[in-house]
Amino acid sequence: MALRALAEGGLPAVAIEPLAARAGATKGSVYHHFPNRDALLRATVERWEREHTERVIELVESERTPRDKLRTLFAMVLDTTRKGSVEMALQAAAQNEVIAPVLQRVTEKRIGYLTELFVRLGFGEAQARKRALIAFSLYLGQAQMWLSLPGLVEPVLDEAVQVLTAR
Repeated sequence: MALRALAEGGLPAVAIEPLAARAGATKGSVYHHFPNRDALLRATVERWEREHTERVIELVESERTPRDKLRTLFAMVLDTTRKGSVEMALQAAAQNEVIAPVLQRVTEKRIGYLTELFVRLGFGEAQARKRALIAFSLYLGQAQMWLSLPGLVEPVLDEAVQVLTAR
């Protein structure tokens, strides 16, 4: 519920009272689980980290080849139905003391994983890292466009994989 609130209303929406009301619970019952808003926010972003980074990587790793892994990863993160609103809400709040370390950790893990995939595809470490940064930038750009310019976004999955894996 807190992730949905974050996606819909940004950081201010992740607050004890509105989430308690939304869940049909009392403020006291929420405070029983989360002693303060920072604890609630921390639990929310850590859940996002597990679901949108760790689980995604686990699913991608079930593919056989590095190219299949990259294509599956792009298909998951460039899926126009996901919209990226949680991602954009977190990016907008990147200076928040609770969000900053989690966002940093997630970004490093994602770029590291992309770098590893490009190395497995035969690129040298430096080139693999550059391609990983380009791929991650593409994801963030697409997520932002889905929110702000939805009519201009087109599927780019096949083209992205083709461009990023070309020699």
